[in-house]
Formats: sequence, structure tokens, C-alpha cells
Amino acid sequence: QVQLVESGGGSVQAGGSLRLSCAASEYTGRRYCMGWFRRAPGKEREGVAAIDGEGGTSYAGSVKGRFTISQDSAKGTLYLQMNSLKPEDTAMYYCAATGYTCNSALKLYPFVYNYWGQGTQVTVSS
Repeated sequence: QVQLVESGGGSVQAGGSLRLSCAASEYTGRRYCMGWFRRAPGKEREGVAAIDGEGGTSYAGSVKGRFTISQDSAKGTLYLQMNSLKPEDTAMYYCAATGYTCNSALKLYPFVYNYWGQGTQVTVSS
């Protein structure tokens, strides 16, 4: 059972930056995927950014060029650097990990993940 704990959320003005961290209780494995998802009030959960065991990354179109996902496998930590934040980025952000070999083409889809953190709130004011 992998436990994920997010941190780094907060309130920021539009144009600002935040860095989210996700500490995993154990390294999920080289062939696994990890990702960041978000859910805004009244909206469906959506994939924001994901990384596979080979270091391949995927981003939602709405964040491409502004957000960067990275991981420190030695520390078992996943990061999301968020720059040029917009009010529409306001949401609860969740870290997720698969517990099995990940199909890299699907790594932005929530259904492939079976471990989830509790979430960290990001609020961007205009």
C-alpha cells in the first residue's frame, strides 16, 4: 500500500508561482506512473501532468508551458512547478500513483491510478 502526501498548496495572485510536492511512502517502481490531477468546484477531476517510469511527461493543454512535473526517485518525491498561475487553476490538487506497469499513453487518465493523496488546495486570485 503506497501512501501519498501532498504539500505546497496555498493562495497566490494571478501570475504567481507555487511548487507542489508529493511524498510517497515507497518508490512505486521504474515502470510505474505518477501524476497530478485537480478538481475545481462543480467540475470533473482532470489530469494536469503525469510522468512515467522512463521520465516521459504529459501535460493537459491548459497548463502546457506553465507547469512542469518532475520526480526525485531517490527521495520518492513528485513535484509540480506551477508558474504564471491563472484564476482558472484554482482547484484541489491530488497526487496519484499506479501500483503496476503503466501504459504511458494513458497516464493522464485518472482510471489508471490506484493510489491517491488527500489533496492540497491551490487558490489563485485575480
